[in-house]
Amino acid sequence: MKKDLENLMQKNNADALWISGAAQHNPSMVYFTGGIHVTLADLFIIPGRTPILLHGTMEREEAAKTGFELISYARYPISEFKKLANGDNLLASALRYKKMFEDIGLTKGKVLLYGVREFGPFYSLVARLQELLPNITFEGDHAESVILEARATKDQAEIDEIRKIGEVTISVVERVKNFLSNHKVENETLVKRDGNPLTVADVKALINLWLAEAGAENPEATIFAIGRDGGIPHSAGTPSDPIQLGKSIVFDIFPCQGGGGYFYDFTRTWCLGYAPEEVQLAYNQVKQVYDQVVSELELGALTYRYQDRTCELFEQMGHPTIRQNPAIEEGYIHSLAHGLGLDVHEKPWFGRKDDPSNILQIGSVFTIEPGLYYPSKGFGVRLEDSWYTTRDGRFEKVLDYPMDLVIPMKGG
Repeated sequence: MKKDLENLMQKNNADALWISGAAQHNPSMVYFTGGIHVTLADLFIIPGRTPILLHGTMEREEAAKTGFELISYARYPISEFKKLANGDNLLASALRYKKMFEDIGLTKGKVLLYGVREFGPFYSLVARLQELLPNITFEGDHAESVILEARATKDQAEIDEIRKIGEVTISVVERVKNFLSNHKVENETLVKRDGNPLTVADVKALINLWLAEAGAENPEATIFAIGRDGGIPHSAGTPSDPIQLGKSIVFDIFPCQGGGGYFYDFTRTWCLGYAPEEVQLAYNQVKQVYDQVVSELELGALTYRYQDRTCELFEQMGHPTIRQNPAIEEGYIHSLAHGLGLDVHEKPWFGRKDDPSNILQIGSVFTIEPGLYYPSKGFGVRLEDSWYTTRDGRFEKVLDYPMDLVIPMKGG
């Protein structure tokens, strides 16, 4: 949580955090600014001081919404620095930032870098700036020990935002279910009014429309994979595939709030009309593992414990797992879960065996998503919900929704 930042910075000997880029679709920037409409900014977090936000003059009122100390880029006209640099654009930019750093009193110490910028130009800028400010050490937070560690636990306001996007997600899922179940069927295939087969592309177009109507965004697309594609965990689905009865559909939807806010993550596996015996058995086993793992969640536990337990349970059922062979392509082949927030995948990580920072804490928000994948047999099964740890240490599902495998057909 944000209240932990100064302690985390002190623990990691960080004197400042430098977050750069737009204030939308830039998780570290959104974390502090709330997703204001600013196309480029530089934010400095320095212990004991109000955050400092450098911004363009056209976006001064948006920047003011943060309540931070504001400095306009107009104070540093690039033309003046180009004269000093004899026309060298990179040196001019570095000199400009050097002056900004000096004006906010940041001339020594360890500065951790965050944000979303075009990598090449920004790397060149920081490298040149390092030469001009030799008493500052610029580092990336490779260990995820400050901002991402703070984000690994959410306060109630953040959980409420995740629940809001979850409600949008669930409403769209329900619309998709009703849309499919009311469709006309010919020769085991759902057909449109023009007589052509309903396809994966048709369904995804409606998902995107319904999300947009609700004010959500879908920046990482949606997995709607039928048959063999559902047996490859992150296959998004073949657009031209027809929607047919009895074939397993892995429907994994993970939208975010408009502007790149909080994400939700949710998966169901459906069979329209009926389920083949082999798919039903796999589904029953995935559901059994899901229920067992959820029943064993404990405050303070290392998250890898649940990945290991999931492998154990599937192995007892006769399935190969990633624990036995990291290169397998059938059976249980991915991590059980991940943290959820301003990124769809973030701390705590459940697949990192030797990282003691990944634990279930008060305010943890995370998925639970066991699955079985057999593309050679033409199916996959995954079930996923988002969970969180309450203030009193209990584990609760953010939102509930039926886990039925078979969706009865109501259409003609």
